[in-house]
Amino acid sequence: MPVRATSQVREGDLLWTPDPERAARARLVEFTAFAQARTGRSFPDYAALWSWSTTELEQFWQAVWDFFEVRSSSPHTAVLESRAMPGARWFPGARLNLAEHVLARETPGAPVLLFADETSPLREFRWEEFARQVRVLATHLRELGVAPGDRVVAYLPNVPQAMVAMLATAAVGAVWASVSPDFGPRGALDRLGQLDPVVLLAADGYRYGGRDFDRRSEVAELVAGMPGLREVVAVPVLGLDQPGTPWDDVVSGDDVDGFAFEQVPFDHPLWVLFSSGTTGLPKAIVHGHGGILLEHLKLHVLHHDMRPGDRAFFFTTTGWMMWNFLLTMPLVGAVPVLYDGNPAHPDVDVLWRIAQDGRARLFGASPTFVELMQKAGVVPGERFDLSALDVVMPAGSPVGPAVTAWFYSDVKADLSVATGSGGTDCCTGFVGGVPTLPVHAGEIQARSLGVAAQAWDESGNSVVGQVGELVITEPMPSMPLFFWGDDDGARYRSSYFETFPGVWRHGDFFEVNERGGCFVRGRSDAVLNRQGVRIGTAEIYRVVEDDPAVLGALVTNLDLPDGGFFMPLFVSLAPGVVLDDEVQGRLRRRLRQEYTPRHVPDRIVAVTAIPLTRSGKKMEIPVRRLLLGADPAAVADPDAMSDPTALDDFVAYARTQTDYSL
Repeated sequence: MPVRATSQVREGDLLWTPDPERAARARLVEFTAFAQARTGRSFPDYAALWSWSTTELEQFWQAVWDFFEVRSSSPHTAVLESRAMPGARWFPGARLNLAEHVLARETPGAPVLLFADETSPLREFRWEEFARQVRVLATHLRELGVAPGDRVVAYLPNVPQAMVAMLATAAVGAVWASVSPDFGPRGALDRLGQLDPVVLLAADGYRYGGRDFDRRSEVAELVAGMPGLREVVAVPVLGLDQPGTPWDDVVSGDDVDGFAFEQVPFDHPLWVLFSSGTTGLPKAIVHGHGGILLEHLKLHVLHHDMRPGDRAFFFTTTGWMMWNFLLTMPLVGAVPVLYDGNPAHPDVDVLWRIAQDGRARLFGASPTFVELMQKAGVVPGERFDLSALDVVMPAGSPVGPAVTAWFYSDVKADLSVATGSGGTDCCTGFVGGVPTLPVHAGEIQARSLGVAAQAWDESGNSVVGQVGELVITEPMPSMPLFFWGDDDGARYRSSYFETFPGVWRHGDFFEVNERGGCFVRGRSDAVLNRQGVRIGTAEIYRVVEDDPAVLGALVTNLDLPDGGFFMPLFVSLAPGVVLDDEVQGRLRRRLRQEYTPRHVPDRIVAVTAIPLTRSGKKMEIPVRRLLLGADPAAVADPDAMSDPTALDDFVAYARTQTDYSL
């Protein structure tokens, strides 16, 4: 039983070390021996293995390919044609299919996933029925004329049908994209509408916090905004009458004899994930079959030590990359545990109950979730049987020392706290857990294999022991193939390679210490990290500045020391307008209806003017630094501002705030 912490933990304090037996049986050790045997080199520790993986890229990724016995219907002619970024081309000549690798794990009688929602307990979805549905749906798509490269999109909650549909889409070489139905039609169309999809899978609604949300009118707006649709598949969640081809009709029928997976190039588009939309429409980030296959095999096994039959649970929606992370678990024989609903309903500890009942070996959580547990006085180690739990992965925002320590004091004493950080952009972790290394408070264990992550100062020098920009100096297989609609690649290049040409700049403040431990200190750009989900400021401005009461707006988000968040919205108002309850309520309501509840600010503050640069750009990053305590003289050059006095209200506001509690 965990013992409650009684002393103040400090950053860097040693909290846990794997015992020798545990470390020795990690599959990372098996891979290290495999790599040593084939290269004739010695890798005495993780640091040496990481160094090899980021300098000898061809050797490392070929070793990953061979270790996991990746199947390709034609051989590759090289591992990496060029190290140029952007433009690196991996495994040319190879033809494969990610869905084929998933269904190769089919085990009749065994569960492929577990699923629960607010009204139903955890239940199994067995392999034979799941695989049949994938093959039948894939065949249906082919009969509709869906060809490789066509887009199939979904407006679905985190239900098993979404996983079936994603794999069926991949099986025929089409391109998948999804958003959760808590998005309003505008936010959903901003994303899915870019892709000109041919099939839409849509739920009649969703259930959250004990309430049913009918989304049939929103689906009708989506259909009207997607003129290229050939079919709408109606997925029942609430049991309402809805137009479209019923899901049960689509997946009914016998299994398909001789079903063949479309063999596609390594860099054939697999799915589209969406950026936060800081400027303009959200970027439609395209990932490939081969890159995701290799990255997720590496991530699940070498970093999280997942094995056949292990269960993994992370609360997520279909619009977050963690959903994609979960749904590739069957690649290694692991079983994803899905939950659709409010993470605090009907009880604040519902996720721990699911982890217990699902016998989860890996549990994902955010610092915000830990804060919720602490406020509610929940000690999971006392309430639940967590004997199967072996790995916890905090992710979504910077993890402070107290959060790391809480898992040991309140959850389980013998536990690998594998804090991770990465992103939608590459759909993997840049830094994260290593099963053979100790855990220190507030510290990410190491940089991930194959990820040449460094902290750079403004001059492009690598720094150790101080905060810099997170950069990736060598290509990775799961870096985006391209952005949808970005025909000349200009938006792709400006997103990652403008600051340091030829080097990926991610947009996080980053630090590496002498022992290789890592810290992500928050965003270095204007993206809002809201409860682990990245949100673009442009979406908020579209709604707020469309209101006649508002002349201008600026929003930022603060990562707080306790792992929480605070997102204030500053507005300059039209003459004679007062920021009363009616105006605030209208703005909050519209943000919730047109986008998601995560777009709603924690506080709305009236200011005289919005600070702008001389070129008219909103000064979001200086304002954030100011609110976090920076000297006003250090955050902005008055000569670079269109109106130097516009910061005065922000300076005054920052001085009045002793904390940013809600």
